[in-house]
Amino acid sequence: MFEGKEIVLGVCGGIAAYKAAELVRLYVKAGARVSVVMTAAARQFVTPLTFQTLSGRPVFLELFDPAREQEIGHISLADRADLLVVAPATANLLGKMAAGIADDLLTTTLMACKAPRLLVPAMNSNMWEDPICRRNVVQLREFGVQIMEPATGMLACGWEGQGKMPEPQEIFDLTRNLLGPRDLVGETLLVTAGPTREELDPMRFLSNHSSGRMGYAIARAAAERGARVHLVSGPVERAAPAGVELHPVISAREMHDRVMALVKDCSMVFKTAAVADFRPACRHAQKIKKGADLSLRLELRRNPDILAELGRLPGDRLLIGFAAETEHLREHARRKLEEKNLDLVVANDLTVEGAGFGVETNVVHLLYRNGKEEELPRMSKDLLAHRLLDRALSLRQTGTFH
Repeated sequence: MFEGKEIVLGVCGGIAAYKAAELVRLYVKAGARVSVVMTAAARQFVTPLTFQTLSGRPVFLELFDPAREQEIGHISLADRADLLVVAPATANLLGKMAAGIADDLLTTTLMACKAPRLLVPAMNSNMWEDPICRRNVVQLREFGVQIMEPATGMLACGWEGQGKMPEPQEIFDLTRNLLGPRDLVGETLLVTAGPTREELDPMRFLSNHSSGRMGYAIARAAAERGARVHLVSGPVERAAPAGVELHPVISAREMHDRVMALVKDCSMVFKTAAVADFRPACRHAQKIKKGADLSLRLELRRNPDILAELGRLPGDRLLIGFAAETEHLREHARRKLEEKNLDLVVANDLTVEGAGFGVETNVVHLLYRNGKEEELPRMSKDLLAHRLLDRALSLRQTGTFH
């Protein structure tokens, strides 16, 4: 995604400027060409030589540079940028940009740039919360400028609160959203992910091995391509992708209620979660003691069938289900597609190496409503997520969804 892209990285004066060096390294490693623009204040914290060494390109410092003004430096930078990121962005820069002030190389480049622009603020928490700063942020967002919320924690000034610059990897992940194909703009996706937990008592629960990787990969890919994404997730040990609206749940019934509340506004549904089919008939208020008996009998009750209920809803939304099987893959998947009124089912055999729960890759068999079938080779779940979105868009364009 970053291969061959031109990224202009603006660095303002603040202690967080040192983090921008790691951000340059991430972009270069991903194949991007990075041009760094430093304000005068930024040079008090990090030397231009650092960024020149990491980027392999000259660093831009002055608005009036006789060596570069034959091409009008700020205009040439703005014109060739596929993305312009300012990290850290100070309160001063936010204010000047909101007011239309362009009095140095970075602000003039920002004003002249037609590519996506992302500002990553970092400042004292009192400055971030000041009404004037909040007004500037709102105004910039109304103008279409992307602004990443600062992180919360201990600040360099000794205060604790919101104002820290997010980690470079988080900024890198968010900028992927701004560079990817924007073919899902206008779509609202609902993605379910992870396992559910059905409690036996305060200490124990019934669950499964789902890690949530596939669902999170789909949510991340959809956000990168411009969709609004609702991610309804069971308990997993991973952070929500940048730009995704996370709705955490625990049990199957919680997932059912949240999905049904959200689905009416969604044009596509990817039901990747491994939802427990059954729950204990009785949830014990206290820990179950083993006692002298060598066995324990559990009475189970069926959980709501979320996918089947979605398939009965009216509307033209695209409904894609997932089937994880250990035998008779195609037969079970085809039955699921028909019984639950799906447009597409993504089936994988848990006994195949590189497929299923807890691994970074998957091997899937696609079965469509019209009888078509397609086998995909083993690939990363991130890549598979984009392949599945491609198939979903194709279904929407051909009008074969129910």
